Amino acid sequence: MAGVKVQGERWFPSEQTFSDEMKDLWGDWYCDSEVGKLRAVLMHRPGQEVEGITDDNFAEYRFRAAMNPVRARQQQDELANIYRDHGVDVHYVEGQRTDRPNAMFMRDLMLMTPEGAIVCRPAIPARRGEEKAVAKTLASLGVPIIKTINGDGYFEGASAMWVNRDTIIIGTGSRTNESGAVQVESELRNLGVKNIIRTQIPYGSIHLDGYMNMVDETKLLVFPWHVTYDCAKQLLDLGIEIIELTNIEELKQGMSMNFVALEPGKVVMPSGNPHTKALLESHDVQVIDVDMDEIMNGWGAVHCMTAFLRRDPVLG
Repeated sequence: MAGVKVQGERWFPSEQTFSDEMKDLWGDWYCDSEVGKLRAVLMHRPGQEVEGITDDNFAEYRFRAAMNPVRARQQQDELANIYRDHGVDVHYVEGQRTDRPNAMFMRDLMLMTPEGAIVCRPAIPARRGEEKAVAKTLASLGVPIIKTINGDGYFEGASAMWVNRDTIIIGTGSRTNESGAVQVESELRNLGVKNIIRTQIPYGSIHLDGYMNMVDETKLLVFPWHVTYDCAKQLLDLGIEIIELTNIEELKQGMSMNFVALEPGKVVMPSGNPHTKALLESHDVQVIDVDMDEIMNGWGAVHCMTAFLRRDPVLG
C-alpha cells in the first residue's frame, strides 16, 4: 500500500503440529499398533533377484531351501489379493536391486509411526542397500521419512512391535544393536511414545515376530520360553492378555506366529498350522489361511513380507 513503510520481516511461524497438518501436506499415513484396521501396506514382489536361488547356493543367502520363483510370486499375490479384498491399498517397492533375494521381506526395512517412516539399516551385508529403493518409493508415495538409521547402528523393523499409541516393544539382538535401538527410541520419544519396553531377543530368534505377535488390542500371542519375565510383566501390568503358543513345530517350521492382523481379532496366517489356528479361535480370533510354504524357503512369511503404511489408530 502506498505510503506504508514495512520495517523488517514481520512474519510469524505456524504453530500447527506436524501431525495436525500431515494429512493435508503429505497424505494419510499412520501406524500406532499391530492390529488397528489395516488400510495400506508396502510390499516387494519377488523379482529377478530370486531367479538364481538353487539347491547349490541357497545357504549363501540365508534361505532355508531353494525357491521356485513362479510359485513364490503366486503365493505373495494371493496374500496381496486378501489384503485388497479387505480394503487394503497394496503398494510395491520400485527399482529394487536385482542382487538382493531377501528384499521381499519388507518388514525388516522400515518401521511406520504416527508421523512417518523410519528407514532401517539391515544387520547383514547381504541385505544392505535394499533400503535405498524403499526410501525412494516412500518419497514417491509422499510418506514422510522421519529417520534413517545411521552411524554404527543397525535396526530392522521386525525388532519393534507396537502395542498402542503409548507403548512399543523394542528388542536388541543379532539384527538390532544398542545404537540402532537408541536412535529409534529417540524418535519415538519425540512423537510422544511414553512406554518403551526394551527386551533382549534371545538366541534362536532374530526378530520379535519369531516369538510374539499382537492378535487384538489387548491380546498377545507368545512363545513363552523366549519372552523375558520383565517384558511379560510390563505387558501384563498394561492389561495385555498373554496367549501361550507351545507347539514348537508349528512355530518354527510352520511359521505360525508370522501373521498380520487385518483388524482387531482377525488375522491372515500361513496355512498348515491347525494347532495355532485352533488356539487363536479359542480366544475369539478369526483366522484366514494362506499358503506360504514356498515363501518360507526364505525363512519368512506373511508378517515378514508386509510393511504397514496405514492403520486406523488404536487408543491406549
